[in-house]
Amino acid sequence: MDSGLVSTAAVSIRNVVKIYGAGPGAFTALKGATFDVSTGEFFTLLGPSGCGKTTLLRLIGGFQDITSGSILLDGDDIATLPANRRPVNTVFQNYALFPHMSVVDNISFGLKRLGKSAAETRARTEEMVALTQLQEFADRRPNQLSGGQQQRVALARALAPSPKVLLLDEPLSALDLKLRQAMRIELKRIQEETGITFIFVTHDQEEALTMSDRIAVMSAGELQQIGTAKEIYETPRNRFVADFIGETNLLPVTVTEALDGAGATQCALGDGSLLTCESMQAVAKDKQAHISIRPERISLKPVESDDDSAISGIVDRMIYLGTDTQTMLHLDDGSEITVRAQNAHAAAVDFSPGDRAALKIDDGAVRLLVD
Repeated sequence: MDSGLVSTAAVSIRNVVKIYGAGPGAFTALKGATFDVSTGEFFTLLGPSGCGKTTLLRLIGGFQDITSGSILLDGDDIATLPANRRPVNTVFQNYALFPHMSVVDNISFGLKRLGKSAAETRARTEEMVALTQLQEFADRRPNQLSGGQQQRVALARALAPSPKVLLLDEPLSALDLKLRQAMRIELKRIQEETGITFIFVTHDQEEALTMSDRIAVMSAGELQQIGTAKEIYETPRNRFVADFIGETNLLPVTVTEALDGAGATQCALGDGSLLTCESMQAVAKDKQAHISIRPERISLKPVESDDDSAISGIVDRMIYLGTDTQTMLHLDDGSEITVRAQNAHAAAVDFSPGDRAALKIDDGAVRLLVD
């Protein structure tokens, strides 16, 4: 797997292993993670609960000890440094604000603990208040703020000491949908304005796709793929990534033409229908595999009697979703497939449950996944 290494690294993770317990009951939470995070990058650790993403964040922050491997910050190994000596700060899921302090006092707390002068503390606090747009709430206490305002206070407090790296542990999970969507834009704006390296943990795919410069998809303690949002979505490396990121159709196929390296090959569905598939690796003829096709890369058309090569199916259900319509079909081999069409650009032909429809698949949309 591509480790996603980059040239100018703020954080370097090298063969990091984390094992809880010992003996037969030991649990390996991280299995040799290796990757770099660029200076000034918004880097996201994405995966389901229990995949190891929060464990990795806590290891970087110094809240837990690694079992083996190394963690480097600007080239210096910090794996043995205690948390309070690492030039990183953390924004936690519950914000952990001081309830008896005002917004200003919460933000300035860390600066005072570092021994900054009163003038420097005041200037930096005012800068953070302006950056997070909290001017009109500066004298309020946390219980007088909304969830989004509290989140911005926690962010401002963590940014105030100018850490080299800011760690964010699912900081938006407690907010309602509308507020989460607004705060994604705010977080990205603040990261770009400060230039501080952000390492963000989330299980929310939309959050990761919206904000990240690069995403590391994790499962069962292992890195599955690292890349930009477009790379992860358009060219998933395996079934887990394809299925976890967005919505996709996963169909079993048999490879009918061998491929020596990355490129296009032929594969057959269960009923013998042939498709041209894009693969990221070599694959042998007769290999049993799966293909991934995003629903928005498929459209429906009437079945033409003289088109023997068309793949067709029976419409099971059509669901109007406002911006688009979702159509679910089953193919002749029994496979189920979903098609999404934007209503503003939907084809003029309407289908009803029970109709047979042909599938028109965009060029390059079929991804062959061998694991």
